Amino acid sequence: MRRRYSIAILLAGSMAAGIIDRIAVSVGNRVITETDLDCEMRITAFLNSAPLPASGFTGAEKRQTAERMVDQALVRNEIEAARYPPPTAAETDAALAEEKARFGNDAAYRHALAQYGITEDELKARLAWQLMLVRFIGVRFRPGIQISNGEIVKYFDEHMRAGLLAAHPAKTPSVDDYRSSIEKTLIGQAADRQVEEWLKEARRRAHILYHDEVFQ
Repeated sequence: MRRRYSIAILLAGSMAAGIIDRIAVSVGNRVITETDLDCEMRITAFLNSAPLPASGFTGAEKRQTAERMVDQALVRNEIEAARYPPPTAAETDAALAEEKARFGNDAAYRHALAQYGITEDELKARLAWQLMLVRFIGVRFRPGIQISNGEIVKYFDEHMRAGLLAAHPAKTPSVDDYRSSIEKTLIGQAADRQVEEWLKEARRRAHILYHDEVFQ
């Protein structure tokens, strides 16, 4: 899933000192603030190379982001309870270096950070979270997934055979040439379904409170 992005509603002028960052959602004893939502949306836009909306994020966009951040909070609870090891500094630095490489040089990268109103520390935190989430899913859900030969053949016949025949009409495609990649795809799909079901149950058990005024 996507996150830690902050501050579209940081106030201007003399009013700023008197306004407290509003709570958008409470997830048990965790809180997600309006600033957290804004930061999450900015970092997501940055990572996706998507433009920031000229008139600010809409209530619907905030709500969609809040839903994703609720899921993240539930996963964080599980990660902390089970004491999953975090990514190493070297792993996070490697992810950051890969992200920076998109921009060609450091000046362009720094300019993009400023454009999106995020800091390198915020970006690193998000990248570390993404690594942690991949590890959590890999350890928590993937090991028990088994894909049968029938499932592999079915996927090949339904999703690949026609395209391969059209691209190479003189060659009869063989499922064995694509078995490994198909299996990885099907394991990923099965893991996604398990994560979805786990999150539904985690949401059912959690006390989640949305502050609707934030999403107007």
